[in-house]
Amino acid sequence: MAPGRSCVLTFSIALLFVSTTLSSAARHLLQMAQPAVPGLPTLPTSLPPMPFMPTIPKLAVPPLPSIPTTLPQPTLPTQPTLPKPAMLPPLPNLPTTMPTIPKVTLPPLPTMPSIPTTIPTTIPSIPFLYPPPVTTSP
Repeated sequence: MAPGRSCVLTFSIALLFVSTTLSSAARHLLQMAQPAVPGLPTLPTSLPPMPFMPTIPKLAVPPLPSIPTTLPQPTLPTQPTLPKPAMLPPLPNLPTTMPTIPKVTLPPLPTMPSIPTTIPTTIPSIPFLYPPPVTTSP
């Protein structure tokens, strides 16, 4: 452990000497005369004239064709005619009396078990859920 402590002590002393020399150098720079700072250039108040724009020669463009005021009317094709159907035979007459439908009897429905109309108010006791009776000793 001793070599580690001596190394840390040596490093601390070296840092102390370096910081004192740096602080004295900084103080020396602060005490020196300030260098003369050149002034900022001024901007001109008037702008130079714009360059001359050349003129583009005009090209001769042919006129657009005119749209006719009356358009040709399309002719619709004629629809083909279908042949007329031949006379259909007359429909048969409906009978005036309806045939009788045989009577069908269904078997009787099974009877439902009766549902009790009263709800029991006592809960049946289950012996193994209760503790055994206490025996009293004299």
